[in-house]
Amino acid sequence: MIKKIDHIGIAVKSIQRSLSYYQNLLGMELEGYETVESQGVKVAFLSAGNTRIELLEPISDESPIAMFLLKRGEGIHHLALGVENIQQRLNEIKSSGINLIDSEPKLGAHHAQVAFLHPKSTGGVLFELCERKGE
Repeated sequence: MIKKIDHIGIAVKSIQRSLSYYQNLLGMELEGYETVESQGVKVAFLSAGNTRIELLEPISDESPIAMFLLKRGEGIHHLALGVENIQQRLNEIKSSGINLIDSEPKLGAHHAQVAFLHPKSTGGVLFELCERKGE
């Protein structure tokens, strides 16, 4: 059901200020940037072996990441799980009693279909389901 950990999303106030730590101290390679309007974020992709770290910087004060930063500060925002047939997985998860933030997938980074599960139903962890076409 779960193919892999697709990525770990980390909320940051400034990607540019954060990159030095991830690149110079941890030795991660910067793969690129993308702005995801639907999620209200600018994303920097860093290679971490067989997964990615995504640094998430808000592009507006109303974005979910901006609100997260106000409440909790910088840090791990979500854990993304790679899945096949995301809509079917969402339907199965919802029927099992888990609350969803997104009942239908949305367009995410790298043209993936993404949807979030509500952390109040998942032990306080914000999980993202991520389906990448062609994988």
